[in-house]
Amino acid sequence: MLPDLESLRCFEKAAVVLNFRLAAAAVGLSPAAFGDRIRRLEEQLGQRLFVRTTRSVALTPVGMRVLGQARRALEEARRCLSSVEENVAAPFELTLGTRFELGLSWLTPALAPLRKARPERVLHLYFGDSEDLLTRIRRGRLDCAVTSVRLTRWDLRYELLHPEDYVLVARPALLKKVPLRRSDDAESHTLLDLHPDLPLFRYLLDARPPGEQWNFRSIEYLGTIGAVRYRALEGAGVAILPRYFVQGDLAAGTLRALLPGARLHSDHFRLIWRAGHELQEEIRRLARELRRIPLR
Repeated sequence: MLPDLESLRCFEKAAVVLNFRLAAAAVGLSPAAFGDRIRRLEEQLGQRLFVRTTRSVALTPVGMRVLGQARRALEEARRCLSSVEENVAAPFELTLGTRFELGLSWLTPALAPLRKARPERVLHLYFGDSEDLLTRIRRGRLDCAVTSVRLTRWDLRYELLHPEDYVLVARPALLKKVPLRRSDDAESHTLLDLHPDLPLFRYLLDARPPGEQWNFRSIEYLGTIGAVRYRALEGAGVAILPRYFVQGDLAAGTLRALLPGARLHSDHFRLIWRAGHELQEEIRRLARELRRIPLR
């Protein structure tokens, strides 16, 4: 017997949310009926698709392999429906991962215009750090993600979206007390940064002359750019931050850009997906749409 599409739909939803109760509600079934669908599919395949405990749900290695094929089968079924009417696009869903601050400031406001442009497409957001996002893409638990992380893996594809420019900033009141005009002045300041393994200050160091020393009085690591901005606005120190993220602060004068003649290294936001994704052309189309929406 072939797996039925309803069971594949339940499996795919459970694989995305990793919570049977929430997945059952999403497909309009009772938890008991949903569990029966998953059990029947596992019996047909002769393999366990999930490892379930009282606290967690996880895909087995077999489940990870089946997920991609299940998504392709569901997409083909949708295409069968749309082929009846040539002018009606087949509905589909994409789960898009992103960093927390970028998701709130840019992607969440973009959902409405993106849905208006493509009513047949439903976009779901998932928030995580770069390592988590890339792991979920490779395992088929995210369709794509927006991040500025550099890629070295052969099994991932990407399209460039927007440049990510950086600026050295501080609260004007702090600079009035202790100016920062050259590298020697760093000894009187605290540097606010993300993490020792992912320092934003590298965007300045990589652009400065070799051998130039920036020895700050202390360094405070805060984990997210939102926390770094908050502490900078408090006057706790100086920081390298994405220009789009502090554009309003610079315009309002609550933060001031330092070293105006310095040209910091920049990066790019990328839309990343797994090589061979069954909806690759739709992901590429989403990249073109996102390029037309300004960062904010």
